[in-house]
Amino acid sequence: MHMPASTAHPASPGAARQVTAAIDKRLDQRLFKALSDSTRLLVLSCLVKCGRPCSASEVAECCEVEFSVVNKHLKMLAAAGVLSAEKRGRTVWYAARCGDLCARLALLIDAIAEWCPNLTSPRGRRFGRPCCSPALRGD
Repeated sequence: MHMPASTAHPASPGAARQVTAAIDKRLDQRLFKALSDSTRLLVLSCLVKCGRPCSASEVAECCEVEFSVVNKHLKMLAAAGVLSAEKRGRTVWYAARCGDLCARLALLIDAIAEWCPNLTSPRGRRFGRPCCSPALRGD
């Protein structure tokens, strides 16, 4: 996202609110709540590794967690858009929505990277805006 030249410096209170609002728009609270539980992460991991739609019983067996517990977590992950859920007969088949999940996380990464001064990625790519305030640079 490219900010217009008229945007105030991020160190000013008005600009800080603008930056925070831009990042907040990309924070999907339902997504992060869904990913904040270790059992849900285990469930997601099992589905990603499986690579195909699975029933709640298959996921429970894979995760070695009780069916009722897994079923509750599957529903929450599906409601947050992390999983797809398709009912066929009496069985609901769940699958990880890997592409959508990566895209949603990338939006947050892009928002943070744009405003973090002198941020360098693990691969050495430079992100962020150079900071022009000596106080913020630590000079």
